Amino acid sequence: MVLTALNLRPAVTSFGALLPDLQRDIGMPAALAGVITTLPPICFGVFGLLVGRWARRRDTALVLTAAMLLTSAALLARVLVDRPALVLLWTVPALAGMGVGNVLLPVAVKRWFPRHVGRATGLYSMALAVGTALAAAASVPVAEAFGSWRVGLGVWALPPLAAVPVWLWVRRRGEESKPLADYRQAAPATHAAGHTTRAPSPAPRAPVHRQRQSWALAGYFGLQSLGAYVVMGWLPSIYQDAGVDAATAGLLLALVTLLGAPISIALPELAARRSDQRGYVVGLAVLAAAAYVGLLVAPATLPGLWAVLLGVGMGAFPLALVLIGLRARSAEGTARLSALSQGVGYLVAAGGPLAIGLLHDATDSWTPPLLVLIALLVPQLLFGLVAASPGHVD
Repeated sequence: MVLTALNLRPAVTSFGALLPDLQRDIGMPAALAGVITTLPPICFGVFGLLVGRWARRRDTALVLTAAMLLTSAALLARVLVDRPALVLLWTVPALAGMGVGNVLLPVAVKRWFPRHVGRATGLYSMALAVGTALAAAASVPVAEAFGSWRVGLGVWALPPLAAVPVWLWVRRRGEESKPLADYRQAAPATHAAGHTTRAPSPAPRAPVHRQRQSWALAGYFGLQSLGAYVVMGWLPSIYQDAGVDAATAGLLLALVTLLGAPISIALPELAARRSDQRGYVVGLAVLAAAAYVGLLVAPATLPGLWAVLLGVGMGAFPLALVLIGLRARSAEGTARLSALSQGVGYLVAAGGPLAIGLLHDATDSWTPPLLVLIALLVPQLLFGLVAASPGHVD
């Protein structure tokens, strides 16, 4: 799971780091480059929704093996072409493989670590954060060392292959290779008069997609993702327009990203110790609101404090991931909930950075965009309170 999570973002962050070199070399128009940079959340959402029903009829290890092979092959093919349209074409299957991984890692947690959902989720979400930062930091030095952006991008086709033999080994282990449909939770056994009997099955519930809590988790996942994409895309510009130099603005964004690793490993385990996670939802929303207000009224006065508050407030992402595992009892239920929450959530987030950029251009100020982000914390909080309340959707 860690090896898979490490490979769910490098194709995105490495592309952004080397985009200027790629545009100069193959003549990629700015409009097409903009389309490619907005593709990740769209593809994550679309393929997240599509993979749910399909993956439930196949074993998790096999699907994740295929996802890593697809990601690797597409990333390699992307650096071997010279036409901008073909770069776009090969980016889609790479993102599709990563989208499958996004949805199925919570399922893998539920299947292989049902008693340690928090710890396992923390490990893989930390690996996801490390992979994101590593690709952003290392792609340009690798490209400069070899004198080619193709090497800087193509090198990320290799790490997904490391997960393949591990998943194939897991698949050979008897029961784990059964389809998700075979993992429906059995009713507990009872013992009476020396005989073991099966307790009556609970009354069937409405499908996962008809549960209010499922849609609340989708809304929470989507709005926190929207905020995160806006921060990653526009935070340096907010700082620079307030008078912070470019180098410092970049370091502040790096600080926000680096805080994601310890938060990702600690928060899910802490949250999983309780049946009610609403306190974490409130705390993270308050920290994010404080950061946005600070950026609104005094961005250059205490820039480091606002970055720290943002980094911790963005812990809503690992919290949303662990809620997927906690709100479903079975692996099949987790698959349905993961596909719904991440599929819908990423589509909600897809237009965020573009909309915020257009609002800034229209007003020539960061005040309206920051006010919008503060306002969006209200529905995020409300969705989160429903999603984090005790209960199961399956």
